[in-house]
Amino acid sequence: MQKLGLHQTLQQKLSPQQIQFIKLLQVPTAELESRIEEELEANPALEEGPDEQEPDPAEAQQDEPAENAVQEDEIDIKDYLRDDDYAGYKMYSDGGGDDDEDREMPIPMSSTLHEQLLTQLGYLGLDERQYAIGKQLIGSIEGDGYIRRDLEAIVNDLAFSQGIETTVEEVESILKKIQTFDPPGIAARNLQECLLLQLERMDNGRDVDVAVARQIIRDCFDEFTKKHYHKIQKKLGTEDEDFVRDAIALIVKLNPKPGGSASAGMAKNQYIIPDFIVTNNNGKLEVALNSRNAPELRISKSYSEMFKAYDKSSKKDKKLKEAVTFVKQKLDSAKWFIDAIKQRQLTLLKTMRAIADYQYEFFLEGDESRLKPMILKDIADKIGMDISTVSRVVSSKAVQTDFGIYPLKYFFSEGIATDTGEEVSSREVKQIIREIIENEDKRKPMSDDKIEKILHSRGYNIARRTVAKYREQMNIPVARLRKKL
Repeated sequence: MQKLGLHQTLQQKLSPQQIQFIKLLQVPTAELESRIEEELEANPALEEGPDEQEPDPAEAQQDEPAENAVQEDEIDIKDYLRDDDYAGYKMYSDGGGDDDEDREMPIPMSSTLHEQLLTQLGYLGLDERQYAIGKQLIGSIEGDGYIRRDLEAIVNDLAFSQGIETTVEEVESILKKIQTFDPPGIAARNLQECLLLQLERMDNGRDVDVAVARQIIRDCFDEFTKKHYHKIQKKLGTEDEDFVRDAIALIVKLNPKPGGSASAGMAKNQYIIPDFIVTNNNGKLEVALNSRNAPELRISKSYSEMFKAYDKSSKKDKKLKEAVTFVKQKLDSAKWFIDAIKQRQLTLLKTMRAIADYQYEFFLEGDESRLKPMILKDIADKIGMDISTVSRVVSSKAVQTDFGIYPLKYFFSEGIATDTGEEVSSREVKQIIREIIENEDKRKPMSDDKIEKILHSRGYNIARRTVAKYREQMNIPVARLRKKL
């Protein structure tokens, strides 16, 4: 039996303005510029440019959070007539002028890996059919310089996409020619072939180290990757460690990713644009937003006057009301966007200042060991905001310091307890692990258990699995793979 009844529920929903602010908050400076350009193109009521009256920079960088900057009340016409209230939200840097900010970063011009290889392919004097096969092979080369697609699959690709009937043997013969191209080792099908191709370029028939290195890679590759040097000596029939050591020293200098340097030209160079600038002024940390964080934004005067004219007009026909509704929507959207930009800047500054205060000792000297354990909740409690807000601020942001540019996530780390009851940053522990490994006897590298005992002797209460985790995070291999002759 069905019944009708009334139920009262309380739901919390984000307004469109709040959603817009959340999206803007996690956007880094480099992307914010394009986001603002999109909004300027989509909304004619929003304009960019200097206003007649410049705002006080101290007011623009005040600490108070603008939690209620976006209002959902009915918009009054007066809200659109004070352009100076909304212009000039551009944050000032530590002295850079407008001319410097308008100058674009040059992008170096370079050819891609595939372009370089196609140019070399043209020098082989191949016929049209062979050139098509070579072009297909070059197109199959990945960014690191390897061909991982089976030659049989490439034969099928040529048959179905270009109508070229060929064989694996013919494709491989052209592949061998491509493997003579620069950079050395290009178009290899695996690491072993890549290293052999590079050694073949170095073989002049007289260099013993090259000959031994080729034999190691060809006949002892599995032992080489596992660093079983005694097994290599046994296979080669020698007890002379120097005989093997010199050859291995030659091998480790080879390039395992020959396409790496050339493939850098496949995309425009990425320049890190810091979102914050922290400077040490005689022990006082000064925090500023990058002045490119936002251009000066204002409400369009023409749209404001259009809205004002309607307010005074006695004629209230349907078409005019529709036009004014459109104008009002654009004005609302422009005001909301400007408020969201302002709120974003205030939130970013407040968060960065809290991080700088928390990690004061690091920002003074740039010493990694002075970093304190810090999690998102520490900063959220300090500024009175939600952890998710701090997380969005930290995401994809970087800060310029006197010691270089650091991602904000760099300053967040776990705490490790010591014998004295204090907590130290996991970064400090990682640095100690790195130093222990750097100073170990490479003939007998330390296991994670041994490193754990050394840390315990220094007062750091840490488990072996934590040592392994930190070592892996620093891309340091296990003891067996760190072994050297």
